[in-house]
Amino acid sequence: MKISLMITCLADVLRPEIGIATVNLLRRLGHEVEFPLAQTCCGQPMFNSGFSDLAREQAKHTIGVFDDSEVVVTPSGSCAAMLKVEYPELLHADDAWHRRAVALSERTFELSSFLVHRLGVVDVGAKFDGVVTYHYACHGRMTGATNEVERLLAGVAGLRYVPIARQDQCCGFGGSFSVRYPEISTAMVNDKVNCIFATGASAVVSTDMGCLMNIGGRLRRRETGAAVEVMHIAELLERR
Repeated sequence: MKISLMITCLADVLRPEIGIATVNLLRRLGHEVEFPLAQTCCGQPMFNSGFSDLAREQAKHTIGVFDDSEVVVTPSGSCAAMLKVEYPELLHADDAWHRRAVALSERTFELSSFLVHRLGVVDVGAKFDGVVTYHYACHGRMTGATNEVERLLAGVAGLRYVPIARQDQCCGFGGSFSVRYPEISTAMVNDKVNCIFATGASAVVSTDMGCLMNIGGRLRRRETGAAVEVMHIAELLERR
Protein backbone atom coordinates (compact mmCIF):
# COMPACT_ATOMS: atom_id res chain seq x y z
CA MET A 1 0.00 0.00 0.00
CA LYS A 2 1.00 3.66 -0.21
CA ILE A 3 1.89 5.00 3.23
CA SER A 4 2.22 8.66 4.22
CA LEU A 5 4.86 9.18 6.89
CA MET A 6 4.19 11.73 9.62
CA ILE A 7 7.67 12.22 11.02
CA THR A 8 6.80 14.42 14.07
CA CYS A 9 8.75 17.47 15.26
CA LEU A 10 11.07 15.80 17.77
CA ALA A 11 12.09 12.99 15.44
CA ASP A 12 12.61 15.43 12.56
CA VAL A 13 14.82 17.80 14.55
CA LEU A 14 16.53 15.56 17.12
CA ARG A 15 16.45 11.95 15.86
CA PRO A 16 15.92 11.86 12.09
CA GLU A 17 17.34 8.34 12.13
CA ILE A 18 13.98 7.23 13.57
CA GLY A 19 12.28 8.45 10.41
CA ILE A 20 14.90 6.78 8.25
CA ALA A 21 14.48 3.48 10.10
CA THR A 22 10.68 3.72 9.77
CA VAL A 23 10.88 4.32 6.01
CA ASN A 24 13.44 1.56 5.49
CA LEU A 25 11.35 -0.90 7.49
CA LEU A 26 8.10 -0.17 5.66
CA ARG A 27 9.80 -0.30 2.26
CA ARG A 28 11.49 -3.58 3.18
CA LEU A 29 8.03 -4.96 3.92
CA GLY A 30 7.00 -4.08 0.37
CA HIS A 31 5.18 -0.79 0.78
CA GLU A 32 5.58 2.59 -0.88
CA VAL A 33 6.30 5.47 1.50
CA GLU A 34 5.70 9.15 0.73
CA PHE A 35 6.53 12.23 2.77
CA PRO A 36 4.08 15.14 2.40
CA LEU A 37 6.35 18.19 2.55
CA ALA A 38 3.68 20.56 3.88
CA GLN A 39 3.41 18.71 7.21
CA THR A 40 4.34 20.62 10.35
CA CYS A 41 3.65 20.23 14.07
CA CYS A 42 0.43 18.36 14.92
CA GLY A 43 -0.52 21.11 17.37
CA GLN A 44 -0.09 19.12 20.57
CA PRO A 45 2.13 21.73 22.34
CA MET A 46 -0.53 24.40 21.84
CA PHE A 47 -3.31 22.03 22.85
CA ASN A 48 -1.54 20.91 26.03
CA SER A 49 -0.84 24.54 26.94
CA GLY A 50 -4.50 25.48 26.70
CA PHE A 51 -4.41 27.30 23.35
CA SER A 52 -7.27 25.38 21.77
CA ASP A 53 -7.91 27.93 19.00
CA LEU A 54 -4.31 27.68 17.79
CA ALA A 55 -4.39 23.88 18.07
CA ARG A 56 -7.63 23.85 16.06
CA GLU A 57 -6.03 25.81 13.21
CA GLN A 58 -3.03 23.48 13.28
CA ALA A 59 -5.37 20.49 13.16
CA LYS A 60 -7.08 21.89 10.07
CA HIS A 61 -3.71 22.35 8.37
CA THR A 62 -2.64 18.79 9.17
CA ILE A 63 -5.95 17.34 8.01
CA GLY A 64 -5.52 19.18 4.71
CA VAL A 65 -1.98 17.84 4.30
CA PHE A 66 -3.08 14.21 4.76
CA ASP A 67 -6.56 14.42 3.21
CA ASP A 68 -5.58 12.31 0.21
CA SER A 69 -3.40 9.80 2.10
CA GLU A 70 -4.43 6.16 1.97
CA VAL A 71 -2.93 5.55 5.40
CA VAL A 72 -0.83 7.70 7.75
CA VAL A 73 1.86 6.13 9.93
CA THR A 74 3.77 7.98 12.64
CA PRO A 75 6.60 6.74 14.90
CA SER A 76 5.06 8.62 17.83
CA GLY A 77 2.29 7.51 20.14
CA SER A 78 1.62 11.06 21.32
CA CYS A 79 1.19 12.49 17.82
CA ALA A 80 -0.95 9.51 16.83
CA ALA A 81 -3.14 10.20 19.86
CA MET A 82 -3.45 13.85 18.87
CA LEU A 83 -4.72 12.94 15.39
CA LYS A 84 -6.84 9.99 16.43
CA VAL A 85 -8.43 11.30 19.64
CA GLU A 86 -8.03 15.06 20.00
CA TYR A 87 -8.69 16.25 16.43
CA PRO A 88 -12.30 14.99 16.32
CA GLU A 89 -12.93 16.61 19.72
CA LEU A 90 -11.31 19.90 18.72
CA LEU A 91 -13.44 20.10 15.58
CA HIS A 92 -16.70 18.64 16.88
CA ALA A 93 -18.58 21.92 16.41
CA ASP A 94 -17.96 22.07 12.66
CA ASP A 95 -19.65 19.20 10.83
CA ALA A 96 -17.49 19.34 7.69
CA TRP A 97 -14.18 19.54 9.57
CA HIS A 98 -15.34 16.98 12.11
CA ARG A 99 -16.04 14.45 9.35
CA ARG A 100 -12.58 15.04 7.87
CA ALA A 101 -10.99 14.74 11.33
CA VAL A 102 -12.75 11.42 11.98
CA ALA A 103 -11.70 10.11 8.56
CA LEU A 104 -8.06 10.99 9.27
CA SER A 105 -8.34 9.46 12.73
CA GLU A 106 -9.47 6.16 11.25
CA ARG A 107 -6.57 5.87 8.83
CA THR A 108 -3.82 7.06 11.20
CA PHE A 109 -1.63 4.52 13.03
CA GLU A 110 1.26 4.54 15.45
CA LEU A 111 3.99 2.38 13.89
CA SER A 112 3.87 -0.69 16.16
CA SER A 113 0.08 -0.79 15.99
CA PHE A 114 0.23 -0.52 12.20
CA LEU A 115 2.67 -3.42 11.93
CA VAL A 116 0.79 -5.75 14.26
CA HIS A 117 -2.84 -4.91 13.57
CA ARG A 118 -2.99 -3.52 10.02
CA LEU A 119 -0.23 -5.56 8.40
CA GLY A 120 -0.41 -8.59 10.71
CA VAL A 121 3.39 -8.65 11.02
CA VAL A 122 5.32 -9.49 14.20
CA ASP A 123 8.55 -10.89 12.73
CA VAL A 124 10.35 -8.49 10.38
CA GLY A 125 13.61 -10.41 10.26
CA ALA A 126 15.39 -8.29 12.87
CA LYS A 127 18.29 -9.53 14.98
CA PHE A 128 19.66 -8.18 18.27
CA ASP A 129 22.03 -9.96 20.63
CA GLY A 130 21.23 -8.66 24.09
CA VAL A 131 18.73 -7.96 26.84
CA VAL A 132 16.05 -5.37 26.04
CA THR A 133 13.43 -3.71 28.19
CA TYR A 134 10.46 -1.60 27.10
CA HIS A 135 8.98 1.68 28.34
CA TYR A 136 5.24 2.00 27.65
CA ALA A 137 4.62 5.61 26.60
CA CYS A 138 1.64 7.24 28.32
CA HIS A 139 -0.19 8.16 25.12
CA GLY A 140 -0.48 4.47 24.34
CA ARG A 141 -3.51 4.48 26.59
CA MET A 142 -5.26 6.95 24.30
CA THR A 143 -4.56 4.93 21.16
CA GLY A 144 -5.45 1.61 22.82
CA ALA A 145 -1.92 0.20 22.72
CA THR A 146 -1.54 -3.07 24.61
CA ASN A 147 1.16 -5.65 23.86
CA GLU A 148 2.14 -4.68 20.30
CA VAL A 149 5.76 -3.88 21.15
CA GLU A 150 6.20 -7.05 23.22
CA ARG A 151 4.93 -9.10 20.28
CA LEU A 152 7.41 -7.39 17.96
CA LEU A 153 10.25 -7.92 20.44
CA ALA A 154 9.39 -11.63 20.58
CA GLY A 155 10.03 -11.78 16.85
CA VAL A 156 13.58 -10.41 17.08
CA ALA A 157 16.20 -13.16 16.84
CA GLY A 158 18.72 -13.28 19.69
CA LEU A 159 16.82 -10.79 21.85
CA ARG A 160 15.90 -11.51 25.46
CA TYR A 161 13.09 -9.33 26.78
CA VAL A 162 12.96 -8.40 30.47
CA PRO A 163 9.88 -6.41 31.55
CA ILE A 164 10.46 -3.23 33.48
CA ALA A 165 8.85 -2.66 36.88
CA ARG A 166 6.00 -0.14 36.78
CA GLN A 167 6.18 -0.30 32.99
CA ASP A 168 3.30 2.07 32.34
CA GLN A 169 4.47 4.70 34.83
CA CYS A 170 5.21 8.06 33.16
CA CYS A 171 8.89 8.87 32.56
CA GLY A 172 8.26 12.49 33.57
CA PHE A 173 8.56 14.11 30.16
CA GLY A 174 4.93 14.93 29.44
CA GLY A 175 5.83 17.61 26.89
CA SER A 176 5.69 20.99 28.61
CA PHE A 177 5.22 19.25 32.00
CA SER A 178 8.97 18.65 32.21
CA VAL A 179 9.60 22.36 31.63
CA ARG A 180 6.97 23.62 34.07
CA TYR A 181 7.71 21.12 36.84
CA PRO A 182 11.39 20.16 36.42
CA GLU A 183 11.86 18.85 39.98
CA ILE A 184 8.89 16.48 39.73
CA SER A 185 9.92 15.43 36.22
CA THR A 186 13.46 14.66 37.37
CA ALA A 187 12.21 12.55 40.27
CA MET A 188 9.97 10.59 37.89
CA VAL A 189 12.67 9.94 35.31
CA ASN A 190 15.12 8.95 38.05
CA ASP A 191 12.68 6.28 39.19
CA LYS A 192 12.25 5.14 35.58
CA VAL A 193 16.02 4.87 35.11
CA ASN A 194 16.36 2.89 38.34
CA CYS A 195 13.76 0.44 37.02
CA ILE A 196 15.71 0.15 33.77
CA PHE A 197 18.96 -0.57 35.63
CA ALA A 198 17.20 -3.27 37.65
CA THR A 199 16.42 -5.25 34.48
CA GLY A 200 20.10 -5.51 33.52
CA ALA A 201 19.10 -4.52 29.98
CA SER A 202 21.65 -3.35 27.45
CA ALA A 203 18.94 -1.41 25.62
CA VAL A 204 15.59 0.25 26.31
CA VAL A 205 13.00 0.81 23.59
CA SER A 206 9.85 2.87 23.35
CA THR A 207 7.42 4.20 20.76
CA ASP A 208 7.72 7.92 21.53
CA MET A 209 10.63 10.27 20.90
CA GLY A 210 9.77 12.49 23.88
CA CYS A 211 10.12 9.57 26.30
CA LEU A 212 13.33 8.41 24.65
CA MET A 213 14.81 11.92 24.85
CA ASN A 214 13.98 12.25 28.54
CA ILE A 215 15.10 8.76 29.53
CA GLY A 216 18.23 8.96 27.38
CA GLY A 217 19.23 12.32 28.82
CA ARG A 218 18.91 11.05 32.37
CA LEU A 219 20.78 7.84 31.61
CA ARG A 220 23.73 9.82 30.26
CA ARG A 221 23.87 11.73 33.54
CA ARG A 222 23.91 8.61 35.68
CA GLU A 223 26.96 6.46 36.33
CA THR A 224 26.99 3.46 33.93
CA GLY A 225 23.86 4.83 32.25
CA ALA A 226 25.66 5.61 29.02
CA ALA A 227 26.10 1.86 28.50
CA VAL A 228 22.34 1.45 28.03
CA GLU A 229 21.33 2.00 24.41
CA VAL A 230 18.15 4.04 23.93
CA MET A 231 16.23 3.06 20.79
CA HIS A 232 12.95 3.62 19.07
CA ILE A 233 11.20 0.37 18.15
CA ALA A 234 11.75 1.21 14.47
CA GLU A 235 15.52 1.38 15.00
CA LEU A 236 15.54 -1.98 16.77
CA LEU A 237 13.46 -3.62 14.04
CA GLU A 238 16.00 -2.44 11.46
CA ARG A 239 18.84 -4.23 13.22
CA ARG A 240 19.78 -7.07 10.90
